[in-house]
Amino acid sequence: MELTVKDKEALRKIAEFEEHCKPDSLEGKLGWSWDSVSVWPATLNRLLTFGLLEIIYHSNSYRGMRLTKEGREQAELLRVSSKSMPLEASQNQKLEVPEDIFDEIIGHQEVKELLRACLTAEKPVHVLLAGPPALAKTLFLWDIERAAGEKAVWLVGSATSKAGLWDVVAERQPSVVLIDELDKMNAADTAALLSMMEGGRLVRAKKGRELDLRQEIRVVAATNRLEVLSPELKSRFAIRRVGAYGRDEYLTVVKGVLVHRENVPEEMAEEIATRLDGRSQDVRDAVRVARLAPGLGVKRAIELLLPGG
Repeated sequence: MELTVKDKEALRKIAEFEEHCKPDSLEGKLGWSWDSVSVWPATLNRLLTFGLLEIIYHSNSYRGMRLTKEGREQAELLRVSSKSMPLEASQNQKLEVPEDIFDEIIGHQEVKELLRACLTAEKPVHVLLAGPPALAKTLFLWDIERAAGEKAVWLVGSATSKAGLWDVVAERQPSVVLIDELDKMNAADTAALLSMMEGGRLVRAKKGRELDLRQEIRVVAATNRLEVLSPELKSRFAIRRVGAYGRDEYLTVVKGVLVHRENVPEEMAEEIATRLDGRSQDVRDAVRVARLAPGLGVKRAIELLLPGG
């Protein structure tokens, strides 16, 4: 049994929760669920496999767990070995950004230079890409996610997650947080984001206990509506406006994305780009068409995805 850093941090959090859990509470009677301890289900499943957790109650809507005897022993060993270490976690690993990270994106040279500099700076600098709905902003987020791999977390402001921003960051401990549709993020997640961007610290009280995480993170976000963001949120970003592509640039970019990222044959990519010309400026529409085209054909896929266009 080899525990990862995330496994060990999860054990410490679970042990702390159980220590303060009231016997007559739901968690005391039926065991706690993943959102009670703010540990991602995938990590809990690993700990279950190792025999460090056990399921004491299961229904269609609730799965209650608790530490096994071995789990409590492991948690105690971790507590003893890290007495001088606060509960806060840190993952200040320098992000390696390849030189060709944005080579497939046409134009926007200053945006490319700014993003490279911010991603590799010694201290975090956060960037907000603003502009009308178009494909350039999304492409930048895609390229950063592809380069960062597991060190990046992609969130959509309109549906951050069931658990919320705090829990996603606490579980994944990313180096980069990518947020699309920032203008649609809810108030609770926006407050957590403000705290995280200002000092790299997230603090939350939940069910009588305080959870404290210190995490140095770079945030790269995109928004279609800059004017609706609060002054406090905008002040934490270096803001760059990104314009929509012209017709020729759009056709070139769509074909490049489909061929190099979706492995679409060049002839089909050409047809998709041509048929979408004048109907959509969003590369995601082209990707959706490409994924449906083998079964429906390009023309029919577009008719179903963009009716009346």
